[in-house]
Amino acid sequence: MDSNSLKLKCWEIIDSRADWLVNISKHILQNPEPGFHEFETSKFVSQKLQELGLPHQKGIALTGIKGIIDGGLPGPTIAIIGELDSLRVAGHSHANPETDAAHACGHHCQIGMMLGVVAAFQEIAKSSKTRGKLAFMALPAEEFIDVEYRYGLHKEGQIEFMSGKQEFLNIGAFNDVDMAVMAHTSKIEEGKFSIGGTSNGHVVKYVRFIGKASHAGGSPHEGINALQASIVSLNALNTQRETFKNEDTIRLHGIMTKGGVSVSSIPAEIKYEGRVRGGTTAAIADANLKMDRCLRAGALALGCELEIITLPGYMPIKNNPHMSDIFISNAASLVGDDHVIQKSPTHNSGGSTDMGDLSQIMPVIHPYTGVATGTGHGDDYLVQDYTQGVVNPAKALAATIVDLLCREDNPANKILSEFQPDYSIKSYLKLQRSRLTEEVYKPK
Repeated sequence: MDSNSLKLKCWEIIDSRADWLVNISKHILQNPEPGFHEFETSKFVSQKLQELGLPHQKGIALTGIKGIIDGGLPGPTIAIIGELDSLRVAGHSHANPETDAAHACGHHCQIGMMLGVVAAFQEIAKSSKTRGKLAFMALPAEEFIDVEYRYGLHKEGQIEFMSGKQEFLNIGAFNDVDMAVMAHTSKIEEGKFSIGGTSNGHVVKYVRFIGKASHAGGSPHEGINALQASIVSLNALNTQRETFKNEDTIRLHGIMTKGGVSVSSIPAEIKYEGRVRGGTTAAIADANLKMDRCLRAGALALGCELEIITLPGYMPIKNNPHMSDIFISNAASLVGDDHVIQKSPTHNSGGSTDMGDLSQIMPVIHPYTGVATGTGHGDDYLVQDYTQGVVNPAKALAATIVDLLCREDNPANKILSEFQPDYSIKSYLKLQRSRLTEEVYKPK
């Protein structure tokens, strides 16, 4: 079949499984699990792949899944990606009451999208030969949360890198992949489909202020108050904001995960997990140095010990323009030109994704579908339209992959021949390893 006939066949298959796909996404919504905890979610996705009769690897980077559908003719391999993990958002209507895990970002829809594309290509492969291969991947841990837990997994040797795509790159799961696509939910007012722009990169901080306990009422002078040291540090950090350029989109933020153990005892250990975000690696490096100075300032003021662990975070995303054009055309054929928004290449969402890391190595697209009310990562973020949230993105992505692999002008090979990566997988891993630093600061 020609590419247009293949696309129509894909859409027919996806439409025939629409209820199945939506129910899968809603099941994952009701059973959220944070990154590197997605054991039940992974098991559930594996069961759905078994229903399709598709062999696949399990347990990659603890919970990840990967399989291949071979079109039967030589050609590139394109990955369709879905993310397994949730956030932790207390008070969300679908939050797990014991863990606060909640899909307040829409990753549950991505799994439905991915399975829709997979189901379509599996059926086509039974009756038609096509160029290339489809790699289907369910990846863990895109939301970089639970830093102490992930750093513990790293120290134990269970993982080296602390996000799903980073670790998939590290263990070679992307070695046979040439290009990658996925889609993400967004708010309704952002358009039925949107694509383009960039994102912030980041590094991740895990910090411990270590003081000395003593009776908070009877002998506070004999203690060293680690909580006060952290407060001085955070106040110092706030003074840095005017030193950042607006165009660098710097974001400095974090949470206290431990603030003491008893109100009657001077806090002797404070734990802080933070983020240094920015639009360029140079801006992130500058802001990171300033954060470290502020952390040391608090420790110096109170005389406590300080541990600063900086973990390799994400890189800004670069949506491939040629792949974006193909996606826009297919998305418009589904929802109309007026409902597809193309963002400026310099538009920065402020958030971060490890799809950015992939984009530095291979051509990728990361479009959005506007289906939710509320605030992203908030307790009111809810997907309202599951046809547009799951079924239509699956159809748009499937059609994009068909065009890339099967169109007569062979777009995938042309894109790959023109693509200039910023890093090879080897050089990317070398850079990320160099970003992991551990410092112990002891004021004199």
